[in-house]
Amino acid sequence: MEYDVIVIGGSYAGMAATLQLVRARKTVLVIDAGERRNRFASHSHGFLGQDGAPPAEIAAEARRQLGAYPTLTWLDGRADAVTGGMDAFTVAASDGARHRARRILLAIGVSDRLPDVEGLAERWGTSVFHCPYCHGYELDQGRIGIVGASPLSIHQAELLTEWGQVTLLVNGAMAMSADVRTALQRRGVTIEEAAIDHIEGHADVAMADGRLLRFAGLFTAPRTSPSSPLAQAMGCALEETPMGLQVRTDAENKTSVAGVFACGDVARAPHSVSLAVGNGAMAGAQVHRSLVWPEAVA
Repeated sequence: MEYDVIVIGGSYAGMAATLQLVRARKTVLVIDAGERRNRFASHSHGFLGQDGAPPAEIAAEARRQLGAYPTLTWLDGRADAVTGGMDAFTVAASDGARHRARRILLAIGVSDRLPDVEGLAERWGTSVFHCPYCHGYELDQGRIGIVGASPLSIHQAELLTEWGQVTLLVNGAMAMSADVRTALQRRGVTIEEAAIDHIEGHADVAMADGRLLRFAGLFTAPRTSPSSPLAQAMGCALEETPMGLQVRTDAENKTSVAGVFACGDVARAPHSVSLAVGNGAMAGAQVHRSLVWPEAVA
């Protein structure tokens, strides 16, 4: 079967895009590996109408609603390769099947590379976070530690003073100029220069000098990159952002490859569920428009 669109990635952005497409009665195949970025979090916050809901429940309900549309096909698996061009793409899936489509939408998400601190990764999404709007309120204005990762950690430290008492754990991750120190201190940020040994308990930071610093929660600035090599293998241009590597798209969610679109965290920063859903919905509409007016696709 030839589909109008194959959506690669069935998390929030991919499903939001798919909803627009199936409501336009387009045939859509979603290929999803089931690896939502926020799968480690117990609750999702900041998403209107779903504030505090478990991420798995949000995703399951969205998929249930999509399943009511007869032009949707869902494949649990991976897209291993994409060949061809606009109006004649072929996607090789992990089940050995090959699927054809007129358009490709990449909603592949990103992978997070965390600072190399023992105990940090194990707490990612439960007591270690990256988005204050998603998780800051629940810390109840308690003590917040910022695990240094890059100059973005300085921005995090300044911003998070809105949510609690902040300590920036530099951990050798960035240079601290006199101006930066002054700006942080004016915001009430404590600057901790000693190295981190490991993280233990809920969000307790064991320092190399033997001290144990206790926090209500920790934040860090992971470096992100596309969670799949598909975009680069297809020839889609990538670009560096302060948060990491992402697929370059224009205002219409088009990549540098004709007929290939991208949305969600892999194509836009900053990252959150609500922003991914909004961007996905827009991408779905743009993909549909490209099917109606193919001459406008660069």
